[in-house]
Amino acid sequence: MLIGFKTELKLNDNQRTQLVKHCGVARHAWNWGLALTKNILDHNKANPQDKIKFPTAVDLHKLLVAMVKPECPWYYQVSKCAPQYALRQLSEAWKQAFKKIKQPPRFKKKGRADSFTVDGSLAVDHFRVKVPVVGWLKTYEHLPVDQKPKSFTISRRADRWFISWKIEIEPTNEVKSVAVVGVDLGIKALATLSTRQVFEGAKSYSYYEKKLSRLQWLNRHKVKGSSNWKKAQIKIARLHRKIANIRKDTLHKLTSYLAKNHGRIGIEDLNVSGMLANHKLAKAIADMGFFEFRRQLTYKCELYGSELVVVDRWFPSSKMCSGCETIKETLSLAQRVFHCDHCGFEIDRDLNASINLEKAVS
Repeated sequence: MLIGFKTELKLNDNQRTQLVKHCGVARHAWNWGLALTKNILDHNKANPQDKIKFPTAVDLHKLLVAMVKPECPWYYQVSKCAPQYALRQLSEAWKQAFKKIKQPPRFKKKGRADSFTVDGSLAVDHFRVKVPVVGWLKTYEHLPVDQKPKSFTISRRADRWFISWKIEIEPTNEVKSVAVVGVDLGIKALATLSTRQVFEGAKSYSYYEKKLSRLQWLNRHKVKGSSNWKKAQIKIARLHRKIANIRKDTLHKLTSYLAKNHGRIGIEDLNVSGMLANHKLAKAIADMGFFEFRRQLTYKCELYGSELVVVDRWFPSSKMCSGCETIKETLSLAQRVFHCDHCGFEIDRDLNASINLEKAVS
């Protein structure tokens, strides 16, 4: 199976400048293509009798070569792949928007999620990679050299640059210590297992929230674009990156443990977007990373030979008694101990839910 490999680049000032130029061209191509496609959609909506064919990625690239490159000679200073892939990604974003899978694409802003993709004459050595036009770039860690990648994606987070590509890994099928387990996700504890194990969440945003607020408050009166403003923006971006990395580290450790040691894993199909609509709990829910947990667990179960079973979201895992299977009519979030009115059974509500999930997937 294919999985993503990502590592940090060790760059000098000249290489950083070249990567910034690539990001700038990719962003310009994306914004140009998005403006053009939006105008076409507006025209077709206003003139249904005189519709213009919606352009594909190939059409957009032909128009870019004919209309934009002659007026923007700095396009020739970077790899031709950067604008090409930007237009491909734009075309794919529109397809997902038309199918109601995602929201329509938006314009990109400089310094926010900068990235670009290249292909062609790529090479991977033990501690360096070769990128078209830019040349060899050093890395901090040893790289897998047994496979030649088809494309590189280079991105920036705060003041650090990362490169990623896909590598082929053979799935393993080791003997599991636990046959079936139910996993209940929550805010108080990230995951409660039916084996009575409890994994606490990182809660990194909650921990660094005051520091982040302080940095943003100190930046409120700085002149936008000034040197001090740019320094403050880097500090804020670094802290955001640290918060995200702590959360991802916690989720990676938990999902790897579950996939490696459990044969069948039962989780609930949580309506995360609906849960985030609750303004009282949205911050705590987002801090846990429920969507990222499921995404990681999905591919790791495939990698380590485990089975992931997603239970229907309407399954009453919290309201059902794990002893007699009687369902309570109401159960508030404040009730941390589940008490069954029918049999008198008492148990922690999260553990009760995980046991019910285990029974549902057994």
